[in-house]
Amino acid sequence: MQHTYSWGPRSASFWMAALIALGISFIGLRFLFMPQVAAPAFGIDLPAGSPLLYGLIKGIRDLFSGLVLTYLLWTRNLRVTLVVFSLACLIPMTDGLTIWLANGPKDVQHLCIHWGTAAYGLVTSALMLRSWHRQA
Repeated sequence: MQHTYSWGPRSASFWMAALIALGISFIGLRFLFMPQVAAPAFGIDLPAGSPLLYGLIKGIRDLFSGLVLTYLLWTRNLRVTLVVFSLACLIPMTDGLTIWLANGPKDVQHLCIHWGTAAYGLVTSALMLRSWHRQA
């Protein structure tokens, strides 16, 4: 008898991705409603003159990312979730590069947050890939 593997709540990678979905949705909402608090936590202060614009741009990007990932998790389509999630790892990598360019290498706290998130995402992607190979 052949055992079928179904990716979902019984998989560690599912919950690891869910944590990212919830976290990035929270960050997006915080940027939309409290940009004065969210911007310093990101690592770049609000620009003078138009702080709400920065909050809107960053907030909607992050909220959208979290909602898309939440939907993909809900569908339990491992292949699509794996591809989208893996590509989305480019976002914290680029955010880290932006922090490096803006603040230099001494801003270790924010560099660790962004590049640590990217590393966590890549580990999650690797676990998803392993699950996908189990399904095949």
